[in-house]
Amino acid sequence: MPALQRDEAQTRARLIDVHRYDIALDLTQGEDRFGSRTVIHFTARTDGDTFVELRPAELHSVTLDGHPLDPADLDDNRLPLTGLAPGAHELRLDATMRYSRTGEGMHRFTDPADGESYVYTQLFLDDVQRVFAAFDQPDLKAVFALTVTAPTDWSVLGNGIATQRDPGHWTLAPTPLISSYLVAVAAGPWHSVRTEHAGLPFGIHCRRSLAPHLDADADEILDLTRRCFDRYHQLFEEPYPFDSYDQAFVPEFNAGAMENPGLVTFRDEYVFRSAVTDTERQTRGMVISHEMAHMWFGDLVTLQWWDDIWLNESFAEYMGYQVLAEATRFTDTWTDFAIARKGWGYDADQRPSTHPVAPAPEDVPDTASALLNFDGISYAKGASALRQLVAWMGEKDFLAGINDHFARHRFANATLADFIDSLSRATDRDVHAWAERWLRTTGADTLTPVVREAADGNWSVSVEQTGSRDGTRPHRLTVGLYDHDRTTTGRLVPREPLTWDVPDDGARSATGGRPALLLLNDQDLTYAKVRLDPVSWDTALGALSGLPGPLTRAVVWNAARDMVRDGELAPTAYLDAARAHLPYETDLALVQGVLAFARTQIADRYLPRADRHTALATLTALSRDILRRTEGPEHGSEAGLRLTAVRAFIDSATTPEGIQDWLDDGSVPGGPRLDPELRWRILGRLATLGAAPLDELRAAIDAELARDPSATGRQGAARCHAALPDPAAKQAAWDALFTTDGPAALSNYLFTATATGFWAPEQLDLLRPYVARYFTDVPALAAARGPALAEAAGRHAFPAPFVEDHTLHLGEACLTDGNPTPALRRKLIDQLDDLRRAVKVRAAAEGA
Repeated sequence: MPALQRDEAQTRARLIDVHRYDIALDLTQGEDRFGSRTVIHFTARTDGDTFVELRPAELHSVTLDGHPLDPADLDDNRLPLTGLAPGAHELRLDATMRYSRTGEGMHRFTDPADGESYVYTQLFLDDVQRVFAAFDQPDLKAVFALTVTAPTDWSVLGNGIATQRDPGHWTLAPTPLISSYLVAVAAGPWHSVRTEHAGLPFGIHCRRSLAPHLDADADEILDLTRRCFDRYHQLFEEPYPFDSYDQAFVPEFNAGAMENPGLVTFRDEYVFRSAVTDTERQTRGMVISHEMAHMWFGDLVTLQWWDDIWLNESFAEYMGYQVLAEATRFTDTWTDFAIARKGWGYDADQRPSTHPVAPAPEDVPDTASALLNFDGISYAKGASALRQLVAWMGEKDFLAGINDHFARHRFANATLADFIDSLSRATDRDVHAWAERWLRTTGADTLTPVVREAADGNWSVSVEQTGSRDGTRPHRLTVGLYDHDRTTTGRLVPREPLTWDVPDDGARSATGGRPALLLLNDQDLTYAKVRLDPVSWDTALGALSGLPGPLTRAVVWNAARDMVRDGELAPTAYLDAARAHLPYETDLALVQGVLAFARTQIADRYLPRADRHTALATLTALSRDILRRTEGPEHGSEAGLRLTAVRAFIDSATTPEGIQDWLDDGSVPGGPRLDPELRWRILGRLATLGAAPLDELRAAIDAELARDPSATGRQGAARCHAALPDPAAKQAAWDALFTTDGPAALSNYLFTATATGFWAPEQLDLLRPYVARYFTDVPALAAARGPALAEAAGRHAFPAPFVEDHTLHLGEACLTDGNPTPALRRKLIDQLDDLRRAVKVRAAAEGA
């Protein structure tokens, strides 16, 4: 499918205005296909030629202003419209379309728990043409009016209020002016919980088999929704611009959620079937808040072209965390951002594929290149830049600029220049210069304190700034100063912090003796890697868990993480710090984030293979310490810490001892009881370890699937079968992964489950022949199955356990000679860069 070029979009936008789409979808034509009839009302400004996009199974008829066009003129996804005269035009198309199993276009899912089927649309970024014909670019906004024919026992959801005219026939209220990629439909026998708030209908929806789990959390979800909605109305002068607010939790969704106006779609893992930690509930709340921010950032005011995707995602990311912290019980959201999200931005920004938060127009020439920018830079780095902007210009002026932006561009499109102009009208600061330094550059600055002590006990500090790839940036940050608590061993007490502008502020002198710990970017207000001076680092190693404030501790843990990745701190030193301090850590986000890095990066990638067993033993001992600390009814408030420790113990087990007993007993001694998530987790680890004869393991997997025949159970079984240390199991998994068409081709979620079970550091000898096969087979898979599966294949099916030069050579040859699709190429570039870094860190560890 040819990608839409930016210059083509600009030419089309100069030629036509699009006013209205009337779309009729027929979802009663079977399991594979659906009907799609589209009427597009548009105006041509001058004489000219253009095209409309459509990817049908069959195009039956086309008429332009009542005159038939030849359906055979459809060339791939483009139907030419030639000889347009100035004035109004009507284009009619009748087509049959294909359902998707990859989460793109109109995705169809049959629930194995009860046999019920559901369909929903995901039309971002250029997948509208998989559902109906469209002039598919964001700056040709229009009104969309849809009718849907569906099975009579289904309900239909859409951007506007849905009305059932008669059984099986639904009409959706016409939208205001929106972009084509924001149109949404979801149909099936939904379980719905409805209410009203601020005069608008609100609803949450899921498939029927998840109804008890949605009902259990409905009050929490709706309360968060109402609180965020009210807070946005306090911050934004422009009221919510649509007629209803539905949130549908849909199966096999590729992203976390999608901001369709009036009908936000979420991955239905957010309907929790099993126990979760409070941090995971906070994450769900952040996604709710993030998507609601998009109703203004993205839906009301939309980017003109995809180079300004940060105007959608960075703002929704920043506002999502900030509003959740201000309006709900989740007041420590920025700690979770720091430890779980920000590293995503730092990592992406140090790879060869990095790009500015706001790329130059020529760097996003088409939709294929635009899709690659939905990454840690557009989300985490962009949100970090906005948090720094607020610290620099002040929240009052920042909000004034935002509201000016909404007022000037409501229901229209805007660019970076438009937004910066709005901010500039609200402040005396030079926002244009700030934007040039922060949004048009790549890489992360590194800030290092230089502390000098005088003989009289006084001291001074300056900040050494190592530039990013395109030069250093200005930073407004807090410098935390901490002393040992004389009354309690291992605790640190704060002095009055310093507010610092880097590089404007030079060295500062102080009296009273140097602090035991000096921490740049305390409270994490800027985006920069930080280092600690030797005295401060020694203090942190000894008293990290005694630092007041989880966000302060997150900054230290992130510094340690960056130092490991940069080869400045031994991986074992990070592991030792985790062993020493996590048993005393009270913040769930920190425990989860540090354990995840220690398990997946330190143990699996950065340490030599011979040291992995010792690292896993350290992590199981650490987990056991947390379990002991959280035993007994008096520790009920620490259930999340206990659950996190149970998961880490399972994932790090090197023998079946302990976890097999848990599975047999159905419970961890002292709790919790094993729910489906924990049972599948234990079975996956036992399968990886080959903890019993293969026939017994297969029987146990099949028995668990019979016990849990849900979609999640099917994914768990696929993961476990792929994890078995058996040549036949590996070959079967490989064949399933690389089947490209027909009913045997895996859905997006089953693909991911199979891929994640396949590769295991415990099975290197068995898996070695598949390393070369991956680089030979994956380009064809990506080409056949599209960007979503290409991204999954690059992320989850990549042979990450093979931290070797040979893997790098094979990967580089694939990039040169394999002709990977753009989505796969980007993932391979990123994976190979991470692998190259791991090879260096491991080599240093082996030589130490």
